Amino acid sequence: MQDLLINIMSKYGYIGVFFLILVENIFPPIPSEVILLVAGFMTHSSRLSVPLLILTSSFSSLFGAFLLYYLGRILTKDRIEKIVKSKIGRILHLKLNDINKSIDWFNKKGSISVFFGRCIPIIRSLISIPAGISKMNITTFTIYTFCGSLIWNTILISLGKIFQSNWIVITKYLKIYKEYVIIILIIGLVIYIFKKNLKKD
Repeated sequence: MQDLLINIMSKYGYIGVFFLILVENIFPPIPSEVILLVAGFMTHSSRLSVPLLILTSSFSSLFGAFLLYYLGRILTKDRIEKIVKSKIGRILHLKLNDINKSIDWFNKKGSISVFFGRCIPIIRSLISIPAGISKMNITTFTIYTFCGSLIWNTILISLGKIFQSNWIVITKYLKIYKEYVIIILIIGLVIYIFKKNLKKD
């Protein structure tokens, strides 16, 4: 993958970076950490600069977040109710009342969730959907999304520049970080389903 990223950035510059980060935001399995580390590394062998890379990637992150935010907004109460009543909803023991409570919670604590969520792999993209569902104020969403993305992008691009060709070493630690996040999410889901089954019994 790294050869493809280097080729795209070498050929298309900031436009290539914007496109890659946009795709990563919409399709979470593509790792932003690799894209950003490579971008930082590329500053040594191209005309790409750290400040412009940070701005380009942050605005691209924001644009991608907007797409998922508005995807969340089109999930009306009727559509959410259909999901709850669907096979997936039954498997996960989803209840409309629980979802409404989650939306209420997101209305109160959503801003900080969006901010910190932008620095957590996988969640960083998906956090925009519940923000849209809860109809979070677009200005608030924009500010917290951009600031969170700015911090994440600045750290990774800077690390890519500092470690240069050794950036691959960092990906190993980031992979461990991501694995812990996935484990925590799975444990959280298991606990949620377990509690639902206890209440049901």
